[in-house]
Amino acid sequence: MAKEKKVVYYKDEANDDFAQLGIKRKPLGEDFEYIHKNIIWNTCSFVVYRMIAQPLVYVFVKVAHKQRFKNRKVLKEAKNTGAFIYANHTNMLLDAFVPNIVKMRRRGYILVGPDTTSIPGLKNIVEMMGAIPLGQTLSENKEMIECINHRIEKNKGYVTIYPEAHIWPYYTGIRDFKANSFGYPCYSNTPVFTMTNCYQKKRFGKHPKVVTFLDGPFYPDETLPMKERKEKLRKQCHDTMEKRAKENSTYSYIIYEKKESEAGTLES
Repeated sequence: MAKEKKVVYYKDEANDDFAQLGIKRKPLGEDFEYIHKNIIWNTCSFVVYRMIAQPLVYVFVKVAHKQRFKNRKVLKEAKNTGAFIYANHTNMLLDAFVPNIVKMRRRGYILVGPDTTSIPGLKNIVEMMGAIPLGQTLSENKEMIECINHRIEKNKGYVTIYPEAHIWPYYTGIRDFKANSFGYPCYSNTPVFTMTNCYQKKRFGKHPKVVTFLDGPFYPDETLPMKERKEKLRKQCHDTMEKRAKENSTYSYIIYEKKESEAGTLES
């Protein structure tokens, strides 16, 4: 008899987080550097990223998750520039690793929350692997934006953003998300791609395989005021990801259901 699927009940689609990391958040600290100029640090970063992390990540996602890319040819449309990639947030390990192998010759960066840089003893390692932590103060936000622009313009890298903000493991839909994070490409007029991780049943094993679809590029509409510009770009990305997920996420490893209130009606 087949094992029953796990059911997860949620109340708030925008704020519920099922990652269960249990990490105590710590401030970045006054000595935190977004852009390192020390040659020793940068040499270590190159070794960690290119010679250790990237090869191991490639093997891990291909063997453990049977991950493969579809429609990666669209990246050629932005071959001479950096770009932003917006993705659905559905797997702690894959979401941390897949951006590193979207295009092997390009450096991948990820905008991350404070949990990622609060892991004891790993702050430098995760940064070397491409993590760009969200600023928690005005001065940190300024440095963070300067860092993002530097990675896009000078390094021609890909900066991945998870606009859903919270992890819902193996979720097959696309949750609604705000337009706030689309300010980065709108202010810099940078091309945008979407990356939709879709789940499909494997022939063997209980966990699903992952098929990652890339779409774009999408460009900010500079004829619109900034607020409408961000919203238009958000809608283009959301609609594209939603279409991909509906057509290609064909296996639900975990079932997500809206939690009923005590009165027996669905909570709004």
